[in-house]
Amino acid sequence: MATIVQFENVGLRYGLDSETLSDVSFSLHGGGFYFLTGASGAGKTSLLKLLYLAQRPSRGVIRLFGEDVVTLPRKRLPGFRRRIGVVFQDFRLVPHLSAYDNIALPLRLSGMAEADVDAPVSEMLNWVGLADRAQARPATLSGGEQQRVAIARAVIARPEILVADEPTGNVDADMAQRLMTLFEALNRLGTTIVVATHDLPLISQVAGAQMMRLDKGRLADPTGSLRYPPRSQDMG
Repeated sequence: MATIVQFENVGLRYGLDSETLSDVSFSLHGGGFYFLTGASGAGKTSLLKLLYLAQRPSRGVIRLFGEDVVTLPRKRLPGFRRRIGVVFQDFRLVPHLSAYDNIALPLRLSGMAEADVDAPVSEMLNWVGLADRAQARPATLSGGEQQRVAIARAVIARPEILVADEPTGNVDADMAQRLMTLFEALNRLGTTIVVATHDLPLISQVAGAQMMRLDKGRLADPTGSLRYPPRSQDMG
């Protein structure tokens, strides 16, 4: 599979503080499943922000879909962001909108005709098991239900990359397993998945997934396989 994400010697510094991320280099292949691990404060959320273009690095090169996004004109960033779905740790659902309307939001913002919105939204509600909660507002949903709405919203526009920040952190073990099953199903459809998590047992349940570990802002890569993936992966 083609390389769709490439970080080269990336550093990130907030203000005058010491670097949050230092010399981070790795490549991600299209259709891969990746877990990002590390202790609290290791820099996982900061790395994800760079990945979904919410933050620019202080130094280094980031290429997405073959283009250098560090030097990309700001007017082109929205087009790139639409190719990346994000599941936030705190869900970030719009409180006054129903589950249905939260999920429909990316389609409406993209300019899709209202007549074309219902079919994909209804399909997505079924996919995440919330067809009977379509009109419920976030405050009336459980944590697991809110997380599934957030996932549905993130993937309804069929992103090429899905980034999820601690998606199982607020749900019980059974729901965590259900969420991972959803991610695996999406991955089988060709979406590249990047999940930041503390849940090591969960990682072992996804066959073929690769693990990336951050330690104090640096990516552990003793064999160099993250920066220079084996050619066998390029063959799919």
